[in-house]
Amino acid sequence: MRKTFIVKCSRKVVSFIFIALLTFALARFTDAQNAAPTIPQKSEQPPLRWWKGNLHTHSLWSDGDDYPEMIVEWYKQHRYHFLALSDHNILSHNLKWIDAAKSRGGMQAYEKYRARFGSDWVEQQDENGKLMVRLKPLSEFRHLFEEPERLLLIQSEEISDKFGQLSIHLNATNLRELIPPQGGNSVLEVMQNNVNAVLDQRKKTGQPMIPHINHPNMGWAVTAEDLARVQGEQFFEVYNGHPVASNYGDDSHPSTDGMWDIILTQRLAELGGVVMYGVATDDTHNYHAQGSDQANAGRGWIMVRTRRLTPESLIAAMEVGNFYASTGVRLKDIKFDGARLVIEIEPEAGVTYTTRFIGTRRNYDKRTEPLVDRNGEEFFGLRRYSKDVGATLAEVKGAAASYTLRDDELYVRAKIISSKPQANPYKAGDLETAWTQPVVLKVK
Repeated sequence: MRKTFIVKCSRKVVSFIFIALLTFALARFTDAQNAAPTIPQKSEQPPLRWWKGNLHTHSLWSDGDDYPEMIVEWYKQHRYHFLALSDHNILSHNLKWIDAAKSRGGMQAYEKYRARFGSDWVEQQDENGKLMVRLKPLSEFRHLFEEPERLLLIQSEEISDKFGQLSIHLNATNLRELIPPQGGNSVLEVMQNNVNAVLDQRKKTGQPMIPHINHPNMGWAVTAEDLARVQGEQFFEVYNGHPVASNYGDDSHPSTDGMWDIILTQRLAELGGVVMYGVATDDTHNYHAQGSDQANAGRGWIMVRTRRLTPESLIAAMEVGNFYASTGVRLKDIKFDGARLVIEIEPEAGVTYTTRFIGTRRNYDKRTEPLVDRNGEEFFGLRRYSKDVGATLAEVKGAAASYTLRDDELYVRAKIISSKPQANPYKAGDLETAWTQPVVLKVK
């Protein structure tokens, strides 16, 4: 009897212990599952697509004539995907009050602003009989407009510097902190010092940001020869919509298109092989009056191809030339396989297209002569180049064009000109145009 009892009791104890251990193990397993990081399921990458944006925009924070919210709304309504607000030597931080009547936009801008956003949004006060309005910083209004995959606002600055009487400006896109003008003892040194300041901030903060040289022909301040020698600079404005940009040059100064070819030729043939990319911008200042004598919105932009609408993705794509500049022509695709450049245009009914493939060959005529004014006086630093620099290598009609590189081109870029007049052009008679980025033959 005793043995039987002991066996029965032992079985009960064993069962109890087994159940307890199993419960404990299951609890630990559940805890471990809850504590373990969730492994994301495989998902497809977003497709590559084109994003439209303007990198050069002014508001009442400097010398624009409208409130930033009004400006951002215009770009969003016109289906831009990203916009850089880039006022002169200022970021839209902290407190800033303006005299509404004496501002560049005057009471017209104020009345439109108040009618659109209402008295609850517009902050104003009376100061000795003056109507003072507070300008909203980017941090306070961006939530009204930003949407994933639809609109991204980028904090930027136009660093506005000088050398003597020459104005030397460059934009810094996606800045974290304000960069004051750095100065210098020459035009080249001023550009270099300011580019260095942007790149230094990028290195210190880890935040992607890029400089680009603005309207080099404004006041004939910047020569192609100087621009070619700015180290660390990959971008300049081949098109700027401001009426004083002098995009087309004159008898003594090359156009910005011509400057691009001089820069590329010098860089690739003599200065280390670094490509310069071309951007198109509005440089918008005027939002109430329209015309070629005004710096209006909607004249020039870039189309960047990447998977995501973020500053990081946009800048990464731009730094490898995966974008094009435009004043109206839209491209479906640009392909370069290392030897053949293929362009597919998104056509409009009744519009014709001419694609010029432009480049300089390695055996180009290197002879130059100084440029002179009407009195025969030489322009400092300016040279006239042979027709070999930036020559038209081929011209193709239609909505598709391609060019197969030989082994002697320093670079090839394409300029696509349509038959469609540009709405509200920089200059009367301008046709909608696009510029692809230069490509270089890949040596196998």
